[in-house]
Amino acid sequence: MSFLQAVILGIIEGITEFLPISSTGHLILSGRMMHLAQTEFLKSFDIAIQSGAILAVVAIYGRMLMRDSRLIKRVLAAFVPTAVVGLVFYRLIKKFLLGNPQVVIWALLLGGIVIVVFEKVYQRRPHPPASAGGIHYSQAVLIGLFQSLAVVPGVSRSAATILGGLALGLPRRTIVEFSFLLAVPTMLAATGYDLVRSMPAFSTAEIGLLSVGFGVSFVVALGSIKFLLYFIQRFSFELFGYYRIGIALLFCVFLY
Repeated sequence: MSFLQAVILGIIEGITEFLPISSTGHLILSGRMMHLAQTEFLKSFDIAIQSGAILAVVAIYGRMLMRDSRLIKRVLAAFVPTAVVGLVFYRLIKKFLLGNPQVVIWALLLGGIVIVVFEKVYQRRPHPPASAGGIHYSQAVLIGLFQSLAVVPGVSRSAATILGGLALGLPRRTIVEFSFLLAVPTMLAATGYDLVRSMPAFSTAEIGLLSVGFGVSFVVALGSIKFLLYFIQRFSFELFGYYRIGIALLFCVFLY
């Protein structure tokens, strides 16, 4: 991997992490299109640079979290199901799912269809008022279960949590902000666990590339978060569904 490729992947991660289009899926397919070897370093790189985007959440919402202990407890409650699934299936996920373009393409395609159908059914339902801190513990745990589906690359952590929250009757801004916050423990745990296992095998140059991808994704993610908050006030997620379907078909043509 070159410096430029690390920058490109950092940009892709920063743009896609919080949109319901799968950052991991885009990183895997982009790596294939750049002819990057599917090494253990590349798999760890794709995981680690997500923490850069997560740092953007901390920068924007850190004060909110510190002021609301109820919100912290609900985020942690939602994190538990994903943590359990990730720990149990870590080796299976990294060996068979990460780096697998077929899995990503199918997940993007089917996920896009689900989003389009869901929005056509859901958009006429009333939205009860709520705040992220007012989410019930039972709702938080269910949202965490939805998020655990995203261990399959291409599903999208954001899509799973947002659609799950909408299905539970939460307003769009509430579940989108909760999805942002839930990403913090989820991705920090995933990155930390992977790096503890893999970091000793990385060279100094590879650690430098990780740092580049991390920094770029942080800067770009700041804008991505603000864009999504602007977007949801004016549009449904249906456009993202069509995008997923289109990009899945496009990647299929280019890769096969």
